[in-house]
Amino acid sequence: MRWGVLIFPGTWSHQDFGHVFQDVLGVDWGYVWHKDTSVAGYDCLFLPGGFAHGDYLRCGAIARFSPVMDALIRFARDGGSVLGSCNGFQILCEAGLLPGALLRNHSLQYRCRWVHIRTESTDTPFTQTARSDQVLKIPISHGEGRYYASPETLARLQSSGQIVFRYSTPDGQITEEANPNGSLENIAGVCNEGRNVVGLMPHPERASEALLGSEDGRILFQGLLEGVLRR
Repeated sequence: MRWGVLIFPGTWSHQDFGHVFQDVLGVDWGYVWHKDTSVAGYDCLFLPGGFAHGDYLRCGAIARFSPVMDALIRFARDGGSVLGSCNGFQILCEAGLLPGALLRNHSLQYRCRWVHIRTESTDTPFTQTARSDQVLKIPISHGEGRYYASPETLARLQSSGQIVFRYSTPDGQITEEANPNGSLENIAGVCNEGRNVVGLMPHPERASEALLGSEDGRILFQGLLEGVLRR
């Protein structure tokens, strides 16, 4: 299994993913440049955080038109596993691979801090080894992470189990105080209808080593690895 980490001009978390994949998990991986037109040879793709193309117009709005996105969209529609963190989540929403949008934080301030997120769905390649309602400690680092969707879309996400993570207290309570950016219904991450594309605002790659304060982010990567072993 080989994992690909996409890089756009302005991406800055690609090295964090690379470090975790190479030095912590020991998996085969490589970088995918935004001008590449093929993702052949990769079994899973990751879109890291940062400010792709400076996040001009809107976060992810220009990155959505990078040449690599056509290949990524085909990959996802063919059932390939895709994870977008922070700016990667924003790009996936702009590309139409995930529902909803990410707006300016309710505070209009950049938020860089630890948060807790409750696992709402274990039926994705990235959460299949997590427990339902398991609370993960993972950091955020964003200015535009307020999840928004129409009432109809929210109802559909809820009924189909596409809400993957919600901001919570350490003991799993969904409260206004636990919501760092004003996201509707405390939503921190969602998946597509096919459940193979997941986006979340927190950074699992920054919570994969005890030295950094939490190893909870590893769960999202170990799910992929253990899924392969099961097959």
